[in-house]
Amino acid sequence: MLKRSRLIAAVAAATVLVGACSSSKSGSSTSNTTTGSSSATTASSAGGGGTLTIGVLGDFTGAAASGNKTYINGIDAGLVLAKREGWNIKVVQADTATSPGTALSAAQKLVTQNNVPIVLTQSALAFAAAPYLNQHKIPVIGVAEDSSEWQTDLNMFAVGGALHITAVTTTFGLILKLLGATNVGSLGYGISPSSADSAKGEAKSALAAGLKNGYLNSNFPFGSTNVQPVAIAMKNAGVDAFYASVDPNTSFSLIDALRQQGVNLKAAILPDGYGADTLQAGPGALQSAQNVYFTLGFEPAEMNTPATKQLVADLAASGTTGVPTYGEYNGYVSIGLLLQALKSTGPNPTSASLTTALSNIHSWDGLGLWGGRTIDLNDRTNVLMTGECSWVTKLVGTKFELVPHATPICGSVIPGETAG
Repeated sequence: MLKRSRLIAAVAAATVLVGACSSSKSGSSTSNTTTGSSSATTASSAGGGGTLTIGVLGDFTGAAASGNKTYINGIDAGLVLAKREGWNIKVVQADTATSPGTALSAAQKLVTQNNVPIVLTQSALAFAAAPYLNQHKIPVIGVAEDSSEWQTDLNMFAVGGALHITAVTTTFGLILKLLGATNVGSLGYGISPSSADSAKGEAKSALAAGLKNGYLNSNFPFGSTNVQPVAIAMKNAGVDAFYASVDPNTSFSLIDALRQQGVNLKAAILPDGYGADTLQAGPGALQSAQNVYFTLGFEPAEMNTPATKQLVADLAASGTTGVPTYGEYNGYVSIGLLLQALKSTGPNPTSASLTTALSNIHSWDGLGLWGGRTIDLNDRTNVLMTGECSWVTKLVGTKFELVPHATPICGSVIPGETAG
């Protein structure tokens, strides 16, 4: 799919290193303390299930929380699914506070004090905890949004496939061409390798689709809303569409500036903001987001497929309403992947048995949220984020509308091409 890392979180992480809204439900009903054996499991009297304690490591406060804090809501929805399958899963929630040092200490506490046999995560700071978790042979399920450990560390299992930061796919160019773009602009933060490489990669994807790359800036200052020079440069270059590998504050400011310059955009495409992340961000953001296109790595809820209906129902059962966020999707499928592994561990899983079970999953369908597509979870070389497919919606009023012929739109990796 179109490279779908949570750029807000990745950029926030880079800022922390250099310097050292959500759905209607806030927080989580899960406990922050647990008791149990060293494997944190107790067999259930009922067959086919048991009780399992897991660690959930996330950016629940700090700069990266805006994109990642709703991951816990998805986890809670997954617990509803788990109960239907006979598992009572208890959660120890650990906050990175968007700090590498805190991410590491939180992971250490999960292992040494809470004795969790597995950690689930959506965090821009996962890389800070990864060496410790790898050293202690703790399997990790989560979202490859931060760095390359999801590709190299064999205890890390990304729900959507490993993250190949510099790979270039045809997907973005196909989306732009579908939306009628002819001259493309691309913007990324220089301080964040993932943001900068994404901007470069999408520019190359546009060229591969036969479009003009009128403007590329992969060195924009992090978090800046001083976008007037960019808007003027894009206007002078004749840009009629752009992709923003930056956070929504920068993206929406640029959209407003281009509109003020009289630029008739055929497409403004953002990799973040689908769902309640934008709908509940306030009237200013909602106005800026009008007629903007959003990509998503899962079937949007508006498709009303059996898989999306089940997600929405389980979110509601756990106390979350509204259009699901990307974080909620990820939390839900993280539990789903854990449940697939538990089918072969028996009622008393350990870190070792969970790692073995996850290592043997070669057909994973994201709980059906990829429209019947599957990936080999353990192909860390050829699989690139759920098969290079992306679902596209357009915000009109307070509704996300499905884009015809883009639910999904699938491309492929361009051989020999890199974003660098």
